[in-house]
Amino acid sequence: MSNTQRVNIGKQHPAAYKALIALSSEVEAAAASAGLDPLLVELLKIRASQINGCAFCLRMHTRDALRKGENPDRIAVLPGWEEAGYYSETDRAALRLTEAITRVEDGHVRDEEYDAAAAVLTADQISAVSWLATLMNAFNRVAITSRYPVER
Repeated sequence: MSNTQRVNIGKQHPAAYKALIALSSEVEAAAASAGLDPLLVELLKIRASQINGCAFCLRMHTRDALRKGENPDRIAVLPGWEEAGYYSETDRAALRLTEAITRVEDGHVRDEEYDAAAAVLTADQISAVSWLATLMNAFNRVAITSRYPVER
């Protein structure tokens, strides 16, 4: 890491950051309205943050998930969700779609990935998961670019 002082882009342009926070509230409401389990919502945030390597968001959403009652084992094995028996069909469909959106450079959300999600999730749930992934990718980029501190 360099010694260059990073600009905190959220503080530099607070109106833009405030709009992102407002979007977050809308996305959370959409997820609830679509019937997504609040624990799954946190797992999706954690998974996107794992892929992006955002330590700040990982710490925050892991703590949020634990506070909401998530099983620590489900968090621990989240990177291997495809092999673990901890996740429901809905969880798996949402995780698959979140990963595809987060890794958009790997194939622009391939039809197979979308179709697998659509076989399990409702249109409202697909939209809510897509917005959650989009939002988390934005928050990850804000935190990573600004080098939000993650200290003991």
